[in-house]
Amino acid sequence: MKRYLEKYILKDLKKKIVLLSGPRQTGKTTLSKMLMTGYDYFNYDSSEDRLGLIEKSWDRSKDLIIFDELHKLKNWKSWLKGIYDTEGVPPAIIVTGSAKLDSYRKVGDSLAGRFFQFRLHPLDLKEIKNTINPENLDAELDKLLDTGGFPEPFLDGDLLFYNRWKRSHLDIIIKQDLIDLESVQQITSIETLIQLLRKRVGSPVSYSSLARDLQCSDKTIKRWLIILENMYVVFRVTPFHKNITRSILKTPKFYFYDTGQVVGDLGAKLENLVACALQKEIHFLEDCYGKEKYLYYLKNKDGKEVDFCIAGNQNPELLVEVKLSDENISPNFNIFQKYFPTVKMIQIVKSLKREKTFPNGAELRSAWRGLSNLSL
Repeated sequence: MKRYLEKYILKDLKKKIVLLSGPRQTGKTTLSKMLMTGYDYFNYDSSEDRLGLIEKSWDRSKDLIIFDELHKLKNWKSWLKGIYDTEGVPPAIIVTGSAKLDSYRKVGDSLAGRFFQFRLHPLDLKEIKNTINPENLDAELDKLLDTGGFPEPFLDGDLLFYNRWKRSHLDIIIKQDLIDLESVQQITSIETLIQLLRKRVGSPVSYSSLARDLQCSDKTIKRWLIILENMYVVFRVTPFHKNITRSILKTPKFYFYDTGQVVGDLGAKLENLVACALQKEIHFLEDCYGKEKYLYYLKNKDGKEVDFCIAGNQNPELLVEVKLSDENISPNFNIFQKYFPTVKMIQIVKSLKREKTFPNGAELRSAWRGLSNLSL
């Protein structure tokens, strides 16, 4: 199965080191091995491979060298910089990791100018449409809501298999990767934090409330959430504000990279699925085209809200509202359009008999069509 980043990575490998990160089991290693027929592969978690890395004894006649989980090596950036500066490319070099690669052991010696970075996300309707070409995207939408978009459980399609996979997937992240990232003693508390977040998808998250539930400080909660973001378990969406700092300080919402983790009604799962699709498109535009866009939600002092706001240069460009079956356009669009008259407005609805457009420019789109044709 070809992935959406393949051609962009292949182009960059001719000139730069490629850093490929993303949630665990999104297919980073599989994608790397599919890029070229001749490759040499090293996984830092393997003791035998670690020795090869120390000796720098990979096969330089290969077209591609893959370093998996290299960010666990002390001073890995300096180590990689030394290889690039003395040997250059080819052979092409790709480094993969299941955590944000800049979150591991930051060092003063930078790789600046020597790499391009990509983030591989789970499958979504847009990628499924372009690779699997299913005849019924509406059915694929239901499967994504049930099993999430991680390739193995999604392609298997069995809910029982997914439920078992989900438990082991999260267990590996918490009890192996999390300890590698930072010395964390309160693993049980972080597990409980994840369970609390699963029930609060789509709602603003109060640090103080979580701190009371877990009997710790707000500061500790914030640190744990940053760790979970660095491990690609969740991502945050803050309310839009012209002042970026004030936006960051305001109450955020958290969404899971695995939509199947969401506990709650179908509406919460659909909102999480849309959040993932928007975040994936934003990362794609940034990683492949250098375009900067940001994901927010909109809320005014009267409590009127729109689920998602895509902004570029701190100007809202797209408003997205998510509904299960409401065929009436959200009145909140008109409220915010007064402040952002050129903004595009789309309401995504799962059960929709007829798509519509309105005089104010707002669009009513079915979820499967809107998500499979998503473009920012």
